[in-house]
Amino acid sequence: MREIEIHDYARQLLEAHGPKAIAEAAQNAIELEAKGEAELARTWRHIEDAMKLMRGPHQS
Repeated sequence: MREIEIHDYARQLLEAHGPKAIAEAAQNAIELEAKGEAELARTWRHIEDAMKLMRGPHQS
């Protein structure tokens, strides 16, 4: 998946699911890693990272 596609997909997930989209992406990656699907897991980790960047820093 190309970088622009990852960011576009990440944006869509955030819009559709809100903050829980990040946790869902992480869970997808964990499940794929457990199944030995390393490449797909890396894609989900990349999507997760993109969503974290879009969300911005935590505020206290």
